[in-house]
Amino acid sequence: MKNIKFSGTLLFLAGSFILMGITTAEAFYPSGYTTANSEISDLGATIPPNSVSYQPSANIFNSTMLVTGLMILVAAFYLHKQFKKYLFSIPFFLFAIALTGVGIFPGNKVPYHGICALLTFTMGGLSAITSFKIITGPLRYISIVFGFIALIILFTANNFIPVIGDGGTERWVAYPVVLWLTGFGGYLLNEKQ
Repeated sequence: MKNIKFSGTLLFLAGSFILMGITTAEAFYPSGYTTANSEISDLGATIPPNSVSYQPSANIFNSTMLVTGLMILVAAFYLHKQFKKYLFSIPFFLFAIALTGVGIFPGNKVPYHGICALLTFTMGGLSAITSFKIITGPLRYISIVFGFIALIILFTANNFIPVIGDGGTERWVAYPVVLWLTGFGGYLLNEKQ
């Protein structure tokens, strides 16, 4: 029971920190950064050949991804110990490791950043879907829907980029996972568990 609540606390805070870390890094980024046309990871560093990294945005973004990835990794360990649901645990561990990698390898660290980002998006969506093994009630179905939204948009991104831009499309992949993560954390904090 204590491990579940501890994990819930970590996940609720991780989801909250991700949203607030991105928002804060965007606020400190110089002009030219847009939600529609700039990728989230541009906050840490843009991709080569003309890579740029602006401070304090880069430190805020990279440290947020690193710390939240580690928080999720600890929660994943305790949730696996409690539930032993490999269908959920494996993608959730990979999600946490990949998110940590996004913080370690900013956008200018090719190909490592791209690998970590793609793994984060894919495993995040799969984690949301497979969390039905642990979650009951309405959140079970919301989690599945959020996971499918993230994965469908990820793998059909070329259909969305002309409409909402590269950055807007990426946010439709990332934010459903972050919202699920926060909701999942809140669910685990429920004292009736």
